[in-house]
Amino acid sequence: METIIRMATEQDLPNLVDFLEKANLGTEGVKETVEYFLLMEDESGRLRATIGVEPFGENGLLRSLVITAGMKENEILTLFEQILRLTKEKNISSLFLATNKQTSVPFFQMLGFSTIEEEELPKDLFKSEHIKNILTVDNSVFLKFQM
Repeated sequence: METIIRMATEQDLPNLVDFLEKANLGTEGVKETVEYFLLMEDESGRLRATIGVEPFGENGLLRSLVITAGMKENEILTLFEQILRLTKEKNISSLFLATNKQTSVPFFQMLGFSTIEEEELPKDLFKSEHIKNILTVDNSVFLKFQM
């Protein structure tokens, strides 16, 4: 099955928001940052995965990674390669992520992210609803990727 990865547009918003909501992810800020989202679709145009970045000047917050069942590891890696490329094109020099899913940390470390302390997060990231929410959860982990 062939897939394509492309940048989301305003026309994609209803489908993207629905996809994120079905995965129980927050959608605040998606409309304002839709050009920072990538969509992976199959040949019939069905959404198979998405990932986005919430920009804060030279910093970005990786968010909204959703993949459907049956995706291959190389497809997920390609999606990450493309979001890193998009991030560079948008002049973001540091990419951060916050998670409470300990099992995902080794995967992100394999991609080149390093674990950091909450105090090392740039102050502007604390404006993000995602960061505010993750701070209320025990065992939160913060990671950074330097471009």
